[in-house]
Amino acid sequence: MVVGDRALIVCVSADVAVRERLMRQLDPGGVVLLCADLDELREILFPVNDLMLSGGPPDGLLVDQVGFKATWRGRTLPLTRLELRMLGCLAERSQEVWTYQALFTAVWDSVYLGDSAILHSAMKRLRGKLRATADGLEVETVRGIGYRLAVRA
Repeated sequence: MVVGDRALIVCVSADVAVRERLMRQLDPGGVVLLCADLDELREILFPVNDLMLSGGPPDGLLVDQVGFKATWRGRTLPLTRLELRMLGCLAERSQEVWTYQALFTAVWDSVYLGDSAILHSAMKRLRGKLRATADGLEVETVRGIGYRLAVRA
């Protein structure tokens, strides 16, 4: 498919090796979209936005992305720059469910290609640090959709 003067290549395959081989063999002059199945392709092309709610950061959370610092109830959180960006996105609209695609685009400033492993790995590290230092603040998974920030009593 050609969009304007750029090619759009879509590969739908559950086999990761097939998708990786395709990426190595292609020298795309446009956008390459890789996904495991048609449901994932639909999710990428038509993201689910009806789960979004409004809300700001929870009381006690301050994320300073300019000063690269996050505090929860006055206590500094030892986060990497990447973890800080993820927390900042989640805190920006804490009641909102962030889809994998939206979070990937916001944090990595890149096009989501359907492989969420890097996102899940980074989220696992963030969750571990929140459990260790931010009592009551956690990231919830909305299965198959994405993540949202939650405050527990």
